[in-house]
Amino acid sequence: MADVPDIRIGTTEREQALSLLSEHFAAGRLTVSEFDERSGIVTAATTRSELVPVFADLPGNYQAPGTAPMSTVPATSPPAREFSPDWSGRIMAVIPILAVILFFVTGTWLWFLAIPLAGALLFGTDRERKKNRRRSRDDGNT
Repeated sequence: MADVPDIRIGTTEREQALSLLSEHFAAGRLTVSEFDERSGIVTAATTRSELVPVFADLPGNYQAPGTAPMSTVPATSPPAREFSPDWSGRIMAVIPILAVILFFVTGTWLWFLAIPLAGALLFGTDRERKKNRRRSRDDGNT
């Protein structure tokens, strides 16, 4: 019954087809106008046979769910995250509480200046964060 092309499809099958179409678009196989046109066809499709022509000229032609893998487009998985204790985030969470307590104890508002100061000291500039993020992303890809 899964091989019958005129069987009606549901939202799940349309979403899978749109996901596959998005993968082809991200890979550069489709222009924006082609992607818009084809996604409109997929959204309006009611049977499997209406989906097949949308993928006819793309590698890994559309297969009905459950019959075979839908695509030969390589799926990219996010790099595995390793546990690294981030003490700076924990310290930063405590600083505002500490500033409020010291404000009430001493009666001076100057303790609230410790919040942005601690943020600057613990996290550095935005440029440093971007460099570290880029470095960790590059290390995960190799």
